[in-house]
Amino acid sequence: MEQPLFVLVALVLVSFCKGQDWMPPEFCHQKKCPQFKVVETNQDFEERLYVATDWITTKVESSGIADVTAAYSRLKNYCQKQKEAGYEIPVDTWPGLISVTEDEDGPALSMSWFVPPGTPKPEHTDELVTLQSIPEATVYVRTFSGTPSIEKGQDNAKILHEALVKAGKTFNPHTYAGAGYESYFSLTHHNEIWIYA
Repeated sequence: MEQPLFVLVALVLVSFCKGQDWMPPEFCHQKKCPQFKVVETNQDFEERLYVATDWITTKVESSGIADVTAAYSRLKNYCQKQKEAGYEIPVDTWPGLISVTEDEDGPALSMSWFVPPGTPKPEHTDELVTLQSIPEATVYVRTFSGTPSIEKGQDNAKILHEALVKAGKTFNPHTYAGAGYESYFSLTHHNEIWIYA
């Protein structure tokens, strides 16, 4: 009787684990982060294929530290309100994104936090925070270290843009995102610039 029970338990465990073979990279620090597959590695960038993802997003009024801090606080408060309403959005995920879209009126900035798969969809109780669903996408990624800043993000976006042109890649030249995987106050930083194909 013990052996058939053991086999049954093993089969159940295997069925639950099926499809769970993706291991987040070390820079996710054992936290939930978007699943991706490295398609190609180049000297100046990596091409990744990301699965469909969900994010909570809010506008950042300017690149000033006060406006970036206000956006962070808005997302944090939104998560707290959703938790109180029974829709807990995990806040222990990476990366945090600052997206920049260049247009004729100047750059438009937004801040986004990753929402892991299986998270119940939150209520829309705050007109300043939206839930974004991004379909599967190819993303070109440049990695850099050091304390993150808007200026370092701009510099690395320019380097990535030039590398993509040189490599003959097709991409959106007007939008990029800076991805951070640590607290701003961390001693080490793994930063990325993302440009979507």
